[in-house]
Amino acid sequence: MKNINYLLFDLDGTLVDSVPDLTISLNLLRAELDCLPLPEKQVAYMVGDGVSTLVQRALGDDLYHPAHTDRFMQFYSEHLLDHTRCYPGIAQLLNNHPADKMAIVTNKPYQLTMKLLKGLDLVNHFKVIVGGDSYAEKKPHPLPVARALEDLGADPQQAVMIGDHHTDLYAALKAGAATCFCAYGMGHTDGLETDFHAEQSTDLLQLFPGSSFE
Repeated sequence: MKNINYLLFDLDGTLVDSVPDLTISLNLLRAELDCLPLPEKQVAYMVGDGVSTLVQRALGDDLYHPAHTDRFMQFYSEHLLDHTRCYPGIAQLLNNHPADKMAIVTNKPYQLTMKLLKGLDLVNHFKVIVGGDSYAEKKPHPLPVARALEDLGADPQQAVMIGDHHTDLYAALKAGAATCFCAYGMGHTDGLETDFHAEQSTDLLQLFPGSSFE
């Protein structure tokens, strides 16, 4: 197994459970459009490919208009931290590793990512934070992961991308990094084999205890 010295994380479904607040915000938008509310479980399956795709999936192709994404962003910005919290064990995991060895690479817009991380007092754990609109491409394209690795000064062979969605895995593979799938999150592997597997969020503490950084 590779010697892992750098940890790159997805955000939603990996570090934090944001489904309740995403559901609230999508349903406020749907209510404005005279649509019935969606259950949290259904919303969870829609997350992972960026905010525009999320809103389009929630409304359907016939109803969706780009302006609806802007309206959703207004709702979500207001409800971003109503119920969103870190998964069990995540705070300890982050405390076990130095910030200069860790990054976030998410498809969530950068401003919302920063607001969430600051609201949960997590922002100082990461040297590099990449949002879905930070570059011309987002995951599953390898560019965001590759740029995060460059900014960390990391050898891809010594890094792992930790995420709950196949977009995380594809981006990491193309960028030359190891992969860790978080089965407790919202996505799926799309049949890809991974280097690590976390059935529960607390499994990450055993997989990446921090000993290599001592």
